[in-house]
Amino acid sequence: MKLSRLLVSAVACVALLACSKPPVAQGGHPNLILTKAGVAAIRAELGSVPLFDQSVAAAVELVDAEIALGIDTPVPVHFSGGYTHKRHKQNFIVAEKAGMLYHILGDEKYAQYVRDMLMQYEALYKTLPVHPQKRSYAPGKLFWQCLNDSNWLVYMAQAYDAIYDWLPADERDLLEANLFRPFADYISLENPQFYNRVHNHSTWGNAAVGMIGLVMKDDELIERALYGIEDDGLAMGLKDDDGGWIKMPGQKAGFLANLEEPFSPDGYYTEGPYYQRYAMYPFLIFALAMHNAQPERGILEYSDGVLLKAVDALLNLSDADGEFFALNDAQKGMSYYTSSLVTAVNIAYHYGAGNPGLLSIAERQGEVLLADAGLAVAKGIAAGQAEPFAKRSVNLGDGPDGSQGGVAVLRAADEALTLVFKYSAQGLSHGHYDKLSFSLFERGDEVLQDYGLVRFVNIEQKGGGNYLPENKTWAKQTVAHNTLVQNRGSHFGGDYDTGSRHHSELHFYDDSRADIQIASAVERNAYPGTELRRTMAVVTTAQSAKPLVLDLLRVRSDAANQYDLPFYYHGQLLESDASVTQLTPLRPLGDSAGYQHLWLEAAGRPAGEQTQLTWLNAGKFYTLTSAVTEADELLFTRLGSNDPNFNLRRDAGFMLRRDGVADTVFASVIEPHGSYSPVSESSTQPRPAVAGVTVVVDTQAYTAVSVAYQSGQQQLLIVANDSADSSVEHQLTIGEQSYQWRGGYFFGTR
Repeated sequence: MKLSRLLVSAVACVALLACSKPPVAQGGHPNLILTKAGVAAIRAELGSVPLFDQSVAAAVELVDAEIALGIDTPVPVHFSGGYTHKRHKQNFIVAEKAGMLYHILGDEKYAQYVRDMLMQYEALYKTLPVHPQKRSYAPGKLFWQCLNDSNWLVYMAQAYDAIYDWLPADERDLLEANLFRPFADYISLENPQFYNRVHNHSTWGNAAVGMIGLVMKDDELIERALYGIEDDGLAMGLKDDDGGWIKMPGQKAGFLANLEEPFSPDGYYTEGPYYQRYAMYPFLIFALAMHNAQPERGILEYSDGVLLKAVDALLNLSDADGEFFALNDAQKGMSYYTSSLVTAVNIAYHYGAGNPGLLSIAERQGEVLLADAGLAVAKGIAAGQAEPFAKRSVNLGDGPDGSQGGVAVLRAADEALTLVFKYSAQGLSHGHYDKLSFSLFERGDEVLQDYGLVRFVNIEQKGGGNYLPENKTWAKQTVAHNTLVQNRGSHFGGDYDTGSRHHSELHFYDDSRADIQIASAVERNAYPGTELRRTMAVVTTAQSAKPLVLDLLRVRSDAANQYDLPFYYHGQLLESDASVTQLTPLRPLGDSAGYQHLWLEAAGRPAGEQTQLTWLNAGKFYTLTSAVTEADELLFTRLGSNDPNFNLRRDAGFMLRRDGVADTVFASVIEPHGSYSPVSESSTQPRPAVAGVTVVVDTQAYTAVSVAYQSGQQQLLIVANDSADSSVEHQLTIGEQSYQWRGGYFFGTR
């Protein structure tokens, strides 16, 4: 990592201070994230552990620049993205780092800076009304929502812990009476609809109250953090601005409830990896603070150590470039390079099993936590102990007992192809109506996409950086995803309460074979009277230069319906074998459930029993091959209709429409192949190896598809619909060939 001249100077300063070895402060603090023993160890190692020294130097550069700028604690005015919001956020980030630097470098200017900032906040906070922006279900005071107020207190509790023993007692009393205690009471007692629920918002609130309670040695605040507010006065039916239940009668609340309910035993967080990344910071920071200050509680080990397992699960929910998969509400581009994952990786390594694979992630992150855990990571890297983090195919259960559906990630070797198959629970208020949906990646490139959220986070021009209306009218709707839509209506009618009562069920999962990794799941509640069964596999075969995906979606219904199956691709459409008519003028594909946002650009009919669509993206070719009937419609769509503020991306899609049938099977192969170089202006393997895919059996007991290659070879996948038990023996005759196997599927040469 190339350092600026200022950073190089800061590194030299670190080395100089290492020689002077200022004394370790006496007293009971710090004892949350940075400990007294940790301070002594860090000072002993300063100047000799490169990544830690580099991280200290970067903090010095940041904090010294802020000290030179002067402290600004403006009266709050803006949403996220506006100046006052950004200023208060920067203040708490810098204050936390300044507190760490005070102990690491022994320079009182950092303690003085934190003290002066806190005193300015003490003078400001006691004068503040509720924030003037009223969009949130729980407005804050410093920020437009209590969530951001809680962010502030989590960080400021660490800063206060760092200078607690340095401050005179009368100043501590002033800060606690006029700032910290009123702040904690406001985000909890005065906003139980924010605080007393199971949600990432509440996790931040619980951690904030608990962290400041630990610094102040206030047992009541600590208990409030762990167990919530016993009598919160919340009524059934109250909803937040995301449309989710705030608290159901009898539902537990507090930090421990937020550990028990959203996490599965595998470490999967039901709101999805984007929000798991956000929530991991308060989860781990408060758990670590409890571990250091009150180890007898066993919070870091709580629920079979699920927090440490969650770090591994979260890293496995990222692509080859470290970007998290866009499940539920998610901003694309968020990755494990974010500061919250630096903290998570450091804590998981130091307080977990010392997984050397985590060291390779830390190396890529290029920074460590300025605390005991960060030093341990930096020393491990310096000692050459880092090993590659082995991402693997994994099936992560959802729900507190792991039985509420899940997410399967199927990876070919070296992440040459990664399939993300979602069959999970609703995902709380950030969930989308997209049962049995999927997305596909070739290494770090998204091939078939999940849209993610409709929000420009912290960009003031777009709704103050908040969720935009199209998040509900488009992103959450089923048609926005690569999954089946019945009669142009979203799963569960787009109703949150109904969706929250149901989840898909795993039929089988197998990643034990080199030639196929496969998952199959069933959804019986998305549409009353209809069963959806989807089986998806990553196949590695000598018939194709690259791995490919086999997609088998079986529908059984009590009545005839219209079925739409969209595929949202990136790049330039090259070729379609269908007879297609471009439509002018453009018209929306429908008037509700997300269809109102899709322009119908062209429509056509298949030329035979197969249809193929080829596109080019990021210098690579892709072909979708699907089995069709002559009555099917092929629809070419583009996002952007009924979007007066241009809040939506103009993404392209291809949709298979099958009308007037009750029972049917959609069978497709998605094949990456070849490449194109704009430098040499040459292409290799621009044509697919797959010639066609055919449904050869569809009975109550079995569904089978055959994939034909240009070489003349064929492969067969048979799914046992009734039983996936590995002890059950199956036999099926197709033509003159008989196939025998045990378990949920057969895959082999036909």
